[in-house]
Amino acid sequence: MKPINLFIFSVLAFFLASCINDTDKRQTIRLDGEWTITKTAGEFPSGSFASTIPVPGLVDLAVPALDTAGTRYRDGWYWHQRKFDLAKTDFEKIELKIHKAMYYTKLYINGKYVGENPYCFTPSYFDIKPFLLPAGQTNEIIIGVGCSPLLPDTVLDGRDGEKIVYIPGIYDHIEITLSNKPYINNIQCVPDIINEKLRVVAEIDTELSNGLSLSYNVSEAASGKKVASRKIKPKTTREDGFVKVDFEIDMKGAHLWTPESPFLYELALSTDADHKSTKFGMRSFRFDIEKKVALLNEKPYYWRGTNICFFRFLEDPDRARLPWEDEWPVTLHERFKDMNWHAMRYCIGFPPERWYEICDSLGFILQDEFPLWGLRSKPNIKGHHIAEEYRRWMRERWNHPSVVVWDAQNETISEEIAIAINLVRDLDLSNRPWDNGWSAPAAETDMLESHPYLYSKYNNRDKNPEEGYKKELFGVIRRPDYDSYGGNDAADRLSRRYGIEFKFDNPIIINEYSWLWLNRGGSTTTLTDNVYETLWPEATTNSERLYIYARREAEMTEYWRAHRKAVGVLHFCGLGYSRTEPPRGQTSDNFIDLNNLIFEPSFYKYMKPAFAPVGLMIDTWEKEYARGTKINVPVFVINDLEQPFNREIQLSILDGERIVSTYKKEVNVKPYEVLTVSFEVEIPDNAGEYLLKGEYTLNNDNVYSIRDIPVK
Repeated sequence: MKPINLFIFSVLAFFLASCINDTDKRQTIRLDGEWTITKTAGEFPSGSFASTIPVPGLVDLAVPALDTAGTRYRDGWYWHQRKFDLAKTDFEKIELKIHKAMYYTKLYINGKYVGENPYCFTPSYFDIKPFLLPAGQTNEIIIGVGCSPLLPDTVLDGRDGEKIVYIPGIYDHIEITLSNKPYINNIQCVPDIINEKLRVVAEIDTELSNGLSLSYNVSEAASGKKVASRKIKPKTTREDGFVKVDFEIDMKGAHLWTPESPFLYELALSTDADHKSTKFGMRSFRFDIEKKVALLNEKPYYWRGTNICFFRFLEDPDRARLPWEDEWPVTLHERFKDMNWHAMRYCIGFPPERWYEICDSLGFILQDEFPLWGLRSKPNIKGHHIAEEYRRWMRERWNHPSVVVWDAQNETISEEIAIAINLVRDLDLSNRPWDNGWSAPAAETDMLESHPYLYSKYNNRDKNPEEGYKKELFGVIRRPDYDSYGGNDAADRLSRRYGIEFKFDNPIIINEYSWLWLNRGGSTTTLTDNVYETLWPEATTNSERLYIYARREAEMTEYWRAHRKAVGVLHFCGLGYSRTEPPRGQTSDNFIDLNNLIFEPSFYKYMKPAFAPVGLMIDTWEKEYARGTKINVPVFVINDLEQPFNREIQLSILDGERIVSTYKKEVNVKPYEVLTVSFEVEIPDNAGEYLLKGEYTLNNDNVYSIRDIPVK
């Protein structure tokens, strides 16, 4: 019996030692929750912390309030304070990460200065081990955030012409990581769907130069089912103070990630002293430069979606704590899915990291746009300054399958941005394409963004065109301009600026269009007062304007989708702000109940079918129609799907709810193609305001296109 007992004892001792080692490995402690806060004119608080504030959040959530009404956050520092203790402090690595804070971040631990970070949109990392009290004793942490004018003139501040106050705050998580070396500093997952492998490149903080042992485990994120597991001794190189490892994992038969099937895996990487996990998706994305299409997993993929202007939403009067609630961001993205949207641009600003995780798991493809709109206020910024901010951004985001385009900026002309892009492009081993706003594409494999604001021309006109605005706008097939304000010739303007021929043939994504914005209640904005007065002076009530907006927006959506001049059409915008009191706002989103995320009913009714995966567009735009005549009506059937579409299409003339006449045709539309079907339609003999409705029903979902038919 003694040998057996000795064996059992040995196994038990090994098990206990393993448990102890596991507790010595990486631990992460969140410091989110209620903090205290104070404001000072100087750089360190001297008074008491008399107000409380949720973290993450913005400083306007402090109770009692720190600022009086109308404060524009032009000066001063906001100091966030709380206590914490650690059961163990003998780790080699104790690091504090502030995921995002603006504007300018300073850190003190136990009254001692730790460090600072001027960057506002990427994480701050601080080594706090030298500043901690012994294990079990209570530590004090103070984090100061400044106002945007305090930033150096070489640091981007997220300038946006529609924001007014630039509220500071710690707007993402705070966490402490405790571990030992070899410490895994960063992991980049590089899916290779062609060869069915995952390339892994990791930075390891260690003094070892040879003999580094690693183990990895890949599992399905949802089920935990193990896919691959192995111990390895990879080849190493030393770069930027870290040991870099680069190896491949076999992923044969992997489930590919798409918005329709957002399948996630999890990679767990371990050294003898540390472990780090990250989720990833097996997917590829690029643009086919010859065919001018987007390819997701090497198949055509047409974008249908919207924009989130997160930083603008932060200034919305009704924002409160909604962005940081558990369920509200999930519901927001689910509402977008219900609108037939699977693509988004996070526009001129980054939301919290959790929002990217939601996109990964619910299935959205993202243009992730850096908060850069214009450099006039920052004339000293050069390409290498911008590149440093881009580098930090990419390292934080490159494992998200939802992020398929690095969007460098919005509507800005500057040679410095292309310099920055090409300084960091090679860091992303997945080689995502870039969007360079109104500037020249930084590579032929990149895209162009288009903002064809066709209705903007009526903001400066005092009358409806003789042939009618619809005929003027949609009676021709036009290439979407990559400049704003559809009437301007952006290429010529840019050519004059750069002194070169500025015509580009890169694939285009329309990520803004309309110029018909209404505030959430239905009142016009500063950019649309004249548009509604010129084109629809009879619309005197909010409900009338909201109906007009929804119908016209749906028509534009159908138009841009049907002619396939762009690889994507993104509504502007899904989430922004609504500012009806002076200073009034310029744009808005389409909710009527922000807390419960209820869309304005007309918007939901007409825009959802306009974005259907198989959409319709009735291609007739006359100002009026003659009684008793026959007209040819083309109906475009837009198939964004991988499967052919075989269905009966019905075209009807309606007088109110009454059907005047109906025409039917069977259609067979090939995958990814647009089929034009012609109907000969008889205009009613009696004058009146009729509707022409093309439609089909599939799985109880009615998809339709509607045109007004004024008969004279």
